[in-house]
Amino acid sequence: MITKCVLRRWAAWLGLALILAVTACGGGSPGASSAPAAAGTTKTSTAGSGTADTIVIKNFMFSPATLSVSPGTVVTVRNQDSVTHTVTDKADPKLFSTGDVGPGQVKTFKAPGKAGSYPYICTIHQYMTGTLVVR
Repeated sequence: MITKCVLRRWAAWLGLALILAVTACGGGSPGASSAPAAAGTTKTSTAGSGTADTIVIKNFMFSPATLSVSPGTVVTVRNQDSVTHTVTDKADPKLFSTGDVGPGQVKTFKAPGKAGSYPYICTIHQYMTGTLVVR
């Protein structure tokens, strides 16, 4: 039988673990700039483009999880989370990467010119995954 004392102890540990996890995921400040991952592959913007070629980051997830685009398409990334994220090709970060996308920021990158399936991650929160399909 679990006592109230044991439950309180577990709740305290869980709360501490959650606080540590959230603080570790802070990334950077909203206005901080970052070095580009690869020359000419990213662009910061305040204006948006059409939603057809857009990846939205919200609640530590990429939406859509799979985005299909034509070769060379400019893909817009909107960070609607309160922490910094990235969209980075999993196999070859030089292929495409946004660099750090701060809270509320919008960045773009150019999709690869070769057809294929390109899994990507957030390099800060590597459990965040998505796929860019170039057709």
